[in-house]
Amino acid sequence: MLNKIKRFIASEHLLRVDALYLVALSGGADSVALLLCLKELGYRVEAVHCNFRLRGEESMRDERFCEELCQRENIPLHKVHFDTQSYADLHKVSIEMAARELRYRYFFQLKEALEAEGICVGHHKEDSVETVLINLVRGTGLSGLMGIRPRKNDIIRPLLCVARQEIEDYLRRHASTFVTDSTNLVDDVVRNKIRLNVLPQLAEINPSVTEAILTTANHLSDVEAIVQESLKEALGKAVHFFCSESSVSQSSLSNHPFQLDLSVVRAFPSPAYLLFYILKPLGFSSSQIAEMVSHLDGQTGQLWYSSTHELTHDRGFFMVLPREEGEPRTLVIPETGRYVYDEQLSLRLTERTLAPSSIVSFSKNPIVVDLDTSSIRFPLTLRRVAEGDRFTPLGMRGSQLVSDFLTNLKRNRFEKRNQLVLLDATGTILWVLGLRINDHFKLTPQSTSCLRIEALQG
Repeated sequence: MLNKIKRFIASEHLLRVDALYLVALSGGADSVALLLCLKELGYRVEAVHCNFRLRGEESMRDERFCEELCQRENIPLHKVHFDTQSYADLHKVSIEMAARELRYRYFFQLKEALEAEGICVGHHKEDSVETVLINLVRGTGLSGLMGIRPRKNDIIRPLLCVARQEIEDYLRRHASTFVTDSTNLVDDVVRNKIRLNVLPQLAEINPSVTEAILTTANHLSDVEAIVQESLKEALGKAVHFFCSESSVSQSSLSNHPFQLDLSVVRAFPSPAYLLFYILKPLGFSSSQIAEMVSHLDGQTGQLWYSSTHELTHDRGFFMVLPREEGEPRTLVIPETGRYVYDEQLSLRLTERTLAPSSIVSFSKNPIVVDLDTSSIRFPLTLRRVAEGDRFTPLGMRGSQLVSDFLTNLKRNRFEKRNQLVLLDATGTILWVLGLRINDHFKLTPQSTSCLRIEALQG
């Protein structure tokens, strides 16, 4: 078994001989075998034992066993006690979830404090099979049918290549004892029911059921690798960031607003799977994504929210933006000068005198405007467009809702919401930033003073 584990560690690139690893030690057969195997293979290890104070004297028995084992093997031991029941009541989670959250939080804190490379846990072949069956019963995607992976971030599982019987045989040969958690012998939770009831019945049909399920899981891992490559390729074609030059990846989507080309989504063999891959990490639920799939050719303007993002359908694209925290900023401008609105925008205002009957010329730069100063009243205000805002676009006589003006320019919902307007002290819109000034404030041959306003980056 030792050679099998050694080959598995090497093939999966799990451990380094020059690093420190923490071993989760419950006192059960799996964790004891893991600790002894890694020590025998020459790795530098320290044990971690969590007492969840759920089984009375049995919990204290497990702790004493771990202390004696580590003392005998000359392995450092870190211990922690948790009031698991109080934590579960406070956070309204199951005892199993509470124990998991407490355990891994402590593991990660200790890992950082000791500058350890990773945390090793004693999952073996049967654990992986049980996970496959649990996910299958609950309903799962492809990844849920691949079982437990040898490594997930800092959690490492060197025993996934061996079966429970091999572990017990190893301990017997080494005359090493272990403790048994009595709760594992009662079929009161899903995993125990599968371990104690379902797998024995499946073994009657196929005595090699564990290996058969693991073989299927390994085949699905190969399929998953192909699918992931296809998804990454489609992601690069479908996603376009609005204001960022970052390379497109799943991890970069949460930080930048982007648009999703629905023609690429429709062309993918499974549009629903591609949308799930892109949008599930952003907090959108499976039911929401199913709705989106049904609206791929639907009406523009539909809106969906997750806890962190919002998405709208706009003329062949899904527009996705991080949700804003707090109210949009309003900038008050008391006089000419330079004023910073946010990290991306500042305004510079300068005033100059015009010669009588001078030839009027308009700026052709959309971020620079010249206005007649005579009827402008300070302070000016820069803010987001609000419902009911009206102005008279340059070249028109009557007023128009800013929202209608933006609709005519085919601006999407998010662009409309984020549009900035500059108003004077009377509440009159002078400029719809970057688009059009108010006709009432244009320069004329009679103008004697010009207010130049420039929208600058940063």
